[in-house]
Amino acid sequence: MSTENQPNERVRQMRDKAEQLEQAAQHSADPAERRRLTDKAMRIRRQSEQENGRGSGTMDPM
Repeated sequence: MSTENQPNERVRQMRDKAEQLEQAAQHSADPAERRRLTDKAMRIRRQSEQENGRGSGTMDPM
């Protein structure tokens, strides 16, 4: 695997994990567990967006 594809693959995996957590939250009967899973999914999504943004440009904005 080339190093260019590694960040994209990591972002895809993070998004997949967030999706799994959201689905688990939807099926949870415990409100506290549902909230915990939803919060974790949101954190992972934010992190994946940040990582995706880092690799998307050729130069850092000033």
